[in-house]
Amino acid sequence: MKKIAFIGAGSFGFTRSLVRDILSFPAFRDATIALMDISEERLSYIHRAVDRIIKEGEYPARVIATTDRAEALKDADGVVITILQGGVHVWRHDVEIPKKYGVDINVGDTRGPAGIFRALRTIPVMLDICKDIDQYCPKAIVLNYTNPMAMLCRAMQAEYPNLAITGLCHSVQGTAYMLAKWIGAPKDEISYKCAGINHQAFYLDFKWNNEDAYPLIRKAITENPDIYNEEQVRNEMYLHLDYYVTESSGHNSEYNAWFRKRPDLIEKYCTHGTGWNPGEYAYILKEYLAREDTWKEDIEEWLNQDEIDLERGEEYAAYIFNAIFGDGTMFEFNGNVRNFGLIDNLPEGCCVEVPVLASKRGLDPLHVGPLPEQLAILNNINARCEELAVEGALEGNKRKIFHAICLDPLTSAVLSLQEIQDMVDEMFEANKDWLPDFDI
Repeated sequence: MKKIAFIGAGSFGFTRSLVRDILSFPAFRDATIALMDISEERLSYIHRAVDRIIKEGEYPARVIATTDRAEALKDADGVVITILQGGVHVWRHDVEIPKKYGVDINVGDTRGPAGIFRALRTIPVMLDICKDIDQYCPKAIVLNYTNPMAMLCRAMQAEYPNLAITGLCHSVQGTAYMLAKWIGAPKDEISYKCAGINHQAFYLDFKWNNEDAYPLIRKAITENPDIYNEEQVRNEMYLHLDYYVTESSGHNSEYNAWFRKRPDLIEKYCTHGTGWNPGEYAYILKEYLAREDTWKEDIEEWLNQDEIDLERGEEYAAYIFNAIFGDGTMFEFNGNVRNFGLIDNLPEGCCVEVPVLASKRGLDPLHVGPLPEQLAILNNINARCEELAVEGALEGNKRKIFHAICLDPLTSAVLSLQEIQDMVDEMFEANKDWLPDFDI
């Protein structure tokens, strides 16, 4: 019997779908699912959901629901982390303070001023989780879904190099299926090599039945206005940089200086797209605020369905666990790991998103080689800012945090150095109760 621990199990959507996927593998039908969250209310809801999945699937699995992290982790074979440190009324400052200074942010969970302050609040908690993993289940496979992905994984992997940790993002497979749909290719007939940094990795090749599909993608984008409008920012990036980027237009509009530095550019590229997230200001913040009063009703609606879908989804976690301590079917995925000889022209030791092979051997990142130079330059700027931010977080060094933000592509395109300093000071003040390691 295997044990899978969910830390931050109150993330209802993630936990529900990942438990469904895990139990769908024969090797895990009788697994122990350990649900841990600091919110007893959210924990009770996800406990009910997992019980429903087990009952409908007729699985001989068992569930533990606890607020005690040690109890959840003890002797776990796999760990999934989906936490959020600080609620919406804490991290709204990450988005609203930069806006006051002129930095227009769509999501703010990955990099730039908003992503860095989310990292400052979250890194200490992630390291505490790793400390417990090291004590209670040091051989476990640890899969992180929490953002900011790159900075958190970089900190965890540096401080606990003995643990098997990688970070997962669904943007790689999600974008691949979107591109396949655009060119009319069945998703089981496409293949690709994708590498870079989280939310800004690129498909270095994209093939349909082993033939280069990029000409078909370019044709679809340039000849079909509906397809162009679906992802305006990403399509512009592809047409000018020659490779397609992972993650939505809204996210990617934050990670460069081309789309959000002037109101007319925001209006043109970040407002009228038809994809799920074209780039509206504070998109995710507004979604979270709207859900504050409805999340219980949404969950009750799911729990009270006549039937629930038990079909396995596309998230990587269950496939990785199955490859390593399930039936041993090898599985290749894109994971976030430190760059030790993986991408030749990105900083040594930074967090990169590259192909990783999961097998009975564990997790083996695969060598990619150099990125095309135009992609490497863009990735380098962001990766080096992330490196500096992680250093600042681990040291409690405000000056390094300022320097990381003042070199962020979007921030530096909009603000002067003094304006950035003023903005960072105000963000530290707003977060002072959450950053005890900093002298604020």
